[in-house]
Formats: sequence, C-alpha cells, structure tokens
Amino acid sequence: MTSQRLRKQSRLRSDLVAGSFLLPSLVGLICFSVVPMLFSLFISFTDWNFLKGIGNWNVVGFKNFIDLWTDQWFVASLVNTVIFTIVTVPIGLFLAVVIAVLIDRFCAKRLQGLVRITMYMPKICNIVASSAVWIMLYSSYGPFTLLMKSLGWENPPRFLVSYTWALPAVMLMCIWSSLGYQVFIYSASLTALPKDLYEAADLDGVNGIQRFFYITLPQLKPTTFFLTITGIISSFKVFGQINVMTQGGPGTSTYTLVYYIYKQAFSYYNMGYASAVAMILFLLLLCVTVVQWKHNKED
Repeated sequence: MTSQRLRKQSRLRSDLVAGSFLLPSLVGLICFSVVPMLFSLFISFTDWNFLKGIGNWNVVGFKNFIDLWTDQWFVASLVNTVIFTIVTVPIGLFLAVVIAVLIDRFCAKRLQGLVRITMYMPKICNIVASSAVWIMLYSSYGPFTLLMKSLGWENPPRFLVSYTWALPAVMLMCIWSSLGYQVFIYSASLTALPKDLYEAADLDGVNGIQRFFYITLPQLKPTTFFLTITGIISSFKVFGQINVMTQGGPGTSTYTLVYYIYKQAFSYYNMGYASAVAMILFLLLLCVTVVQWKHNKED
C-alpha cells in the first residue's frame, strides 16, 4: 500500500509540474481565442453597433444569418474566396513540389540552402511592402505591362483596376509570396524519403517523370496534406494583399470574406452582422478540415 501511495503521489507531482508548464499557454488560449470566439458567436445573434458600446444590443436570432444569403456583397465575397482558394492552393502546391524536386536533384549541394532561403524571403517580408512592390509591377510602366506590349498586345489591361484581371493579379502575388515556404517544407520532406526506393527504380529503368509521379508524390502525401490544409486556411483568410492592392475593388471583384468582415465591422460598425459572416467562415474552414482529415486518414 505504501509503495502504491508513493507511486500515486509521484504521478500526481509529475502531472502538477506538467500542468504548471502548460497553464500559461492554456490561459492565453482561453483568454485570446476561446473567449473572443464565444463572444463573437453571441453577438452574431444581435444587431450590435460598435459605436453604441458593450451591452447596447438587441438579440435578433438568426436574422443576420438569413440576411447574408440575399446580400450580394456577401455572396460575391464568398464566390471570390472560393475561386481564390481553388486556384491558388493547387497551383502553389504543384509549383512548390516541382521546384523542390528540381532543387534537390539538379542543384549543387552547397547552393541548395542558398536557393531555398532566397525563395523563402518573400514569406518573411512585410505584406504591405510586398504588396506595394507588386502594385508598381502592375502599373502602366511596370514590367508586366511592358512585356505584354513587347509581345504585341497594343492595349494591355490595367490589372488592378480591371474587373476581370484584378483578382487573378492578386492571386499571382499570393502564390509568389507563399511559394518559398512550401518549397522549404517539401525540401525538408524530400531529405527524409527512403533512398532504396529510388535505387530500385534506377535498376528497373524508371525515368525521372515516372519517379516523380509514382514514387516522390505518393511519399510526400502527408506533407501535401499539411500544406493543403494550411494553404486553404491562409487563402480563406487573405486580407492584407486585398486591402493594400485593390481595397476590394473594382466593384466586388476582389472582395473576400475576411475583407468583407473588416468592412462591416470597422467601416460600418455592424459587429453583429460581421460576426455572422465570421461564423460562416469558421464553419467553412471546419468542414474543409474535417473532410480533408477523414480523406487522408482513410488513405
């Protein structure tokens, strides 16, 4: 009995020590994530105007959620966000894995790190600064416009003020800014792949393209799953580039869900309505993550 009691006391002491290390993070999570999320959920059922202060709200039930689907700005923001995600995530992942494989296979060992770090730099650059640079690139005298003119396009579009070209222009910038991070992750995964598979493939006369599609890509599936989830979440949360480069315009062409939440909350002070949009965004991300997780688990 004494030894059993001592073991229980030792286990309890270990649990308390572990809990003391976890407590600061847990308190921060509750204070800065859980409580704000629950508060946002509550005010999504109200008509709270930010300027009226805390407590000056009326509970309107599901009115905000019902009104969303007849709001053309919300519908346009939702469609733009889905298009943005469908385009940027697959293209970004495909380019990243191809570049990572090319660096690993054809780049000199001493230069590989330098190339990866160089590609990673846009990820750590300030979004405002990067967006300002791309505004200049898209200007009437920028390299994109001059390239099109040199190829024979007499009147190339003004990308960021064109209803058709504004969203693709922002997509290109976002793919560029996140590409280095994805290459970095894929490169780290490539170094851990078993070499015997490639040696066996060489003995069987497998060419480079077959190695890529039948050996490398299947082995990188967990990494692709991780980057897909984080990429979808990032694309659904895109805001800084939109705010700096287009401010949602022209019209609704580059409005996204997060930008629409920002406008409703801090331009029109409709916190209840903005919180309803935020809850829809949360549910969308939750559904995508659960579906991807189950699909990855089954495979």
